[in-house]
Amino acid sequence: MEKVLEFESVIYHINDQFSDQKDCLMSPHTDDDSLWFNIDIPKGHKLKAGDRVRITVEKLQ
Repeated sequence: MEKVLEFESVIYHINDQFSDQKDCLMSPHTDDDSLWFNIDIPKGHKLKAGDRVRITVEKLQ
């Protein structure tokens, strides 16, 4: 796998009413220069708003 990007950010909000199987993690989108995310993950992750996470994007061969 080829790493394309890696960055760290804080979880701003977790939408836990999105679905019965998954939650949506969201980071703050404060300005156009910052990287932000909106990622669906399976429930049971034990993350909360304010936790720092590392996001890695890799290209699969």
